[in-house]
Amino acid sequence: MPVEYGPDALADLEQAIRQALPAWSLSPQAGISLLNVSENATFRLDDPVEGRALVLRVHRLGYHADDEIRSELAWIEALRQAGVVETPAPLPGRDGALVQRLASPSGLPARSAVAFEFAPGREPVADADLPGWFGKLGGLTARMHAHSRAWSLPSGFRRKTWDFDAMFGERAYWGPWRAGVGLDAAGTALLGRALDLIRARLERFGRTPERFGLIHADLRLANLLVDEPHLRVIDFDDCGLSWRLYDFAAAVSFFEHEPIVDDLRQAWVEGYRAVAPLPAEDAAELPVFIAVRRFLLVAWIASHPEVPIARELGAGYTAGALEMAERLLSDFA
Repeated sequence: MPVEYGPDALADLEQAIRQALPAWSLSPQAGISLLNVSENATFRLDDPVEGRALVLRVHRLGYHADDEIRSELAWIEALRQAGVVETPAPLPGRDGALVQRLASPSGLPARSAVAFEFAPGREPVADADLPGWFGKLGGLTARMHAHSRAWSLPSGFRRKTWDFDAMFGERAYWGPWRAGVGLDAAGTALLGRALDLIRARLERFGRTPERFGLIHADLRLANLLVDEPHLRVIDFDDCGLSWRLYDFAAAVSFFEHEPIVDDLRQAWVEGYRAVAPLPAEDAAELPVFIAVRRFLLVAWIASHPEVPIARELGAGYTAGALEMAERLLSDFA
């Protein structure tokens, strides 16, 4: 499997950004620092001459087409204009285009890139303050869902649909779940039974507009910025059509098994219901969606070996997913 963000690729990206600084009216003196490598590579650009700081997201090859990226940015702009959520504004280049192309100085494929305002705040941590933030997140999520239900999609709008087949089917976006790190034959069989159960429950749950539509789909802690009293949301890169409850499941990514999740779920539901209805029968399905996200991340970790958190979690995360599968089968079968 090719390594998307190996050391040579990241060095090439930094050079590509350096030569593209004029596209955003930045001086040659601008500093370039890598913030994060996940689905994409994200950099902070600090220009002492212009007195500007911005965040540059350089896209993974072959994941989103440019019209998908422009569709994401259209929803961000609509949310900002409606005052639904605090999220950094996308910044056009000097040519007016939001999506720019970065040419590789060493002949690698060109990549799409989008610049955003730099936003203050810190990633929340799983401590005693987190349930309070999740109460706010529940209300914010409800407002985003209400907006997406009422919003008339612009012409040419195209985003991915995160349904069962897109997550776990033959052409899953994040690769085959059976490739999970450390997954043996017994584990594959167990996870397969749990996924059969999930498929049946999702089919029964259905796709009415109240339950399925355009969502952020990646509200994990790394994509939240807290700065009392502000709760800002970043990185709509995975936004698409899916079950609305999946937004909560994504918010507890990588610590789905921790005891605090029960308190977070209660706080999120209460915050959501303060803004919009959430029937008890819907809220009762949240453990199923938490399992969906956990099992999907097993596939993501296997297909993104160069990402630091994937290397850190590895087989231990798969083992935890199998424990969750056993509980799911016991509780919902």
